Amino acid sequence: MARYIGPKSKIARKFKEPIFGPDKALEKKNYPPGQHGMSKKRAKQSEYSVQLTEKQKAKYTYGILERQFWRMFTLAQKEHGVTGEVLLQLCESRLDNVVYRLGIAPTRAGARQLVGHRHINVNGDVVNISSYILKAGDVISVREKSQSHEAITAALSGASNKYSWLDFDAKHMTGKFISRPERSQIPENIKEQLIVELYSK
Repeated sequence: MARYIGPKSKIARKFKEPIFGPDKALEKKNYPPGQHGMSKKRAKQSEYSVQLTEKQKAKYTYGILERQFWRMFTLAQKEHGVTGEVLLQLCESRLDNVVYRLGIAPTRAGARQLVGHRHINVNGDVVNISSYILKAGDVISVREKSQSHEAITAALSGASNKYSWLDFDAKHMTGKFISRPERSQIPENIKEQLIVELYSK
């Protein structure tokens, strides 16, 4: 199971956004990492550089590596709708992301771990593939044996259902994937059209 395991604060500082969640290092040092991060005058970015940066931001945000991200892009191209928006909808439909959005885990990395350790059911069956794409009507729940898991109960204690495309019953630790979200319902600061332009070169 491939995943990014490098320094997270450095990446967050590179994009100047808390893409891995709240980050004290980013708050203290809101400038790029490196010896000359605060003082070095950056040359104007090329069009390619801007597009590449946006793709990297999306990949780090959702915890997806290049080969899988490319496969999702090709899948988005085949579906009806605007390719960039469909790409983000597919990212949001991943099981690990939905577990995170429901508040069962405080971060996407934590959600990925819960899925990998078989704590999550989809439609009553254990699914341990974090990249599993959910469909409208799918029911996501915490396994009965895992409902007392400390990490899950801690995450749910401060969680609230903020997304209209998801429904969650905290008492029974069960959620429903109502539909793919519209672009306006996705809070991530990603310019998906730049990603489309990059892959279309």
